[in-house]
Amino acid sequence: MSEWLEVEIPRGATNAGHAFGLFKAFIRWCDTHETYAGIIPPDAYASPKVKGILPRSAAKDDCLQREQLSVWFSAVRGIANPVISAYLQGLLITGARREELAALRWDDVDFRWRSLTMNDKVEGTGGRTIPLTPYLASLLLSLQRLNETRPNKRQIARLAQRGEQWEPSKWVFASKTASDGKIAEPRHAHNRALAPTGLPHISLHGLRRSFGTLSEWVEVPVGIVAQIQGHKPSAIAEKHYRRRPLDLLRMWHDKIEGWMLEQARIEFEHRK
Repeated sequence: MSEWLEVEIPRGATNAGHAFGLFKAFIRWCDTHETYAGIIPPDAYASPKVKGILPRSAAKDDCLQREQLSVWFSAVRGIANPVISAYLQGLLITGARREELAALRWDDVDFRWRSLTMNDKVEGTGGRTIPLTPYLASLLLSLQRLNETRPNKRQIARLAQRGEQWEPSKWVFASKTASDGKIAEPRHAHNRALAPTGLPHISLHGLRRSFGTLSEWVEVPVGIVAQIQGHKPSAIAEKHYRRRPLDLLRMWHDKIEGWMLEQARIEFEHRK
């Protein structure tokens, strides 16, 4: 393994590190099955020689600053595709993981009680229910209207020729080009929108990171932020972890969104 790494790292440290991670996961999987356990010695990936060769991955810290919110929102709201525009804003406003927000269905959205249910990878099949903040709700209502607008007769005829029938998408962030019908790759549109702004590169996960950091400006209790984002309870962050009810989360989440809009100079009137 060390000899292989010595050859591959000069060709591409990132790819070599990723391949090594897959190899290590495979060995660990083998060790859980009686048929394969012990075939590959564990020091193939855990020996000091191997660890000494591995490149250390730098911690990612891309994050929007308070003074950058106005430029970022202006660029993202200017994206021609309303689905991508709303999705990117949703990532920042909810602090959600990119995959769980992309997988949001209309059945997961409750406009009456202002809530979203995420398919949380930490909490499991029960999902994670978080507040639906007013501005984000307005974006989703616009997407819902688009989704439920019937195509014209010519478009319906084209569908019929292909043996297809029109029906609204079950996905909130729908995509007609994606194989599974939901948004798949919004990074390119995000990068293009930010290119002329002069802002430093910000990844989609950086938007999630930004939510947690920017929330500190509103002095939100760290446990509130963790529950909204779906982080595991931290004994360091909270000596006595507790689940907050949705209405308490909503009070703080509305403040976070309102503060973001204020910094971005976006005038929005919440009609209760």
